Amino acid sequence: MTKRRKVSNMLGLAVLSAVVAKPMHPYEIASVLRERGKDRDMKIKWGSLYTVVRNLEKHGFLAVTGTVRDGAHPERTIYRITDAGRREYADWTRELLAEPDRDPPRFEAGLSVMGVIHPDEVAVLLRRRLDALDREIGDQREALAGCAGVPRLFLVEAEFDLAMREAEAAWTRSLLEELVTGSFPGLPAWREWHETGRMPAEIAALAEGAGRAGRPGKEDPP
Repeated sequence: MTKRRKVSNMLGLAVLSAVVAKPMHPYEIASVLRERGKDRDMKIKWGSLYTVVRNLEKHGFLAVTGTVRDGAHPERTIYRITDAGRREYADWTRELLAEPDRDPPRFEAGLSVMGVIHPDEVAVLLRRRLDALDREIGDQREALAGCAGVPRLFLVEAEFDLAMREAEAAWTRSLLEELVTGSFPGLPAWREWHETGRMPAEIAALAEGAGRAGRPGKEDPP
């Protein structure tokens, strides 16, 4: 079960993943995380880096080991991971691996309200999305092919992201085909709504029923 963490910002986990290798100051931590592409793997707000580092120290996950001055730059504080930090890092990772996440993506939100747009325009938008997905998938495949000498342990998140992109593209392509061929259920009524300005009774009834029933797998609020 997901538990309330003392530092819940995902940037905190990223920081722990950097300093587990060696002590670092925050500027070096940010550089390492960017080099590793962690901003693609996690939702990272770089502006909160120093606050997150201080919170990790406050709760005993990081400890100050000293300071360093690099040329004309201000003195920088160096942090190391503590034993408690190592335990938190491992426990947090276990939680992320074992428990499904239901943080809805933006695409899902758009799909949930796409009826407000004419189906022909939805088809145009889906083609645009597919073009972008196909470019991203091609770039990701090429990038992975160029990592032949990198241990797979450091590539599995990129493999997962590629698999999710490919699955999204396949599903989107299927939806687009239904709209183009006319096999999408209720398509005539959807078209009528936009072409006459009047919501057909069957769509109104479905919308009202969906509002009462809630989303599949969700309980209605008390």
